[in-house]
Amino acid sequence: MAHRIRVVAAMIEKEGKYLITQRRPTATLPLLWEFPGGRVEEGESDETALARELKEEMEIDVDVGDRVIHVQHSYPHYDIDFRVYRCRLTGGQINHKKVHDHRWVSPQEMDKYEFPAADEKTVAQLLDLTH
Repeated sequence: MAHRIRVVAAMIEKEGKYLITQRRPTATLPLLWEFPGGRVEEGESDETALARELKEEMEIDVDVGDRVIHVQHSYPHYDIDFRVYRCRLTGGQINHKKVHDHRWVSPQEMDKYEFPAADEKTVAQLLDLTH
């Protein structure tokens, strides 16, 4: 049975644009774009994990709101259980501690950026949500 990984990501909106971050050149799936977030550790809630990851990756603080998207995706060596939460930025300046770059993009511009497969599904659902 494939290993299942639980991943949480943030949908942070500002004036109709959403924050996406670019993976570092040394990461798996290098230089692809994604919604910021990361793995949920043993014993952590989704909300706690998401707030922690955003703090570690970019030194920003967020309020985690409702879960808006839940996607499951199978990669060759593992399955991803991917949950996306609406978040509100409450503090901090975006600092590229563990991300290569970031952009604020409108849903319509998302197709100019290359996302990993699980994120692709999320982008499709985001477009449905915002139309």
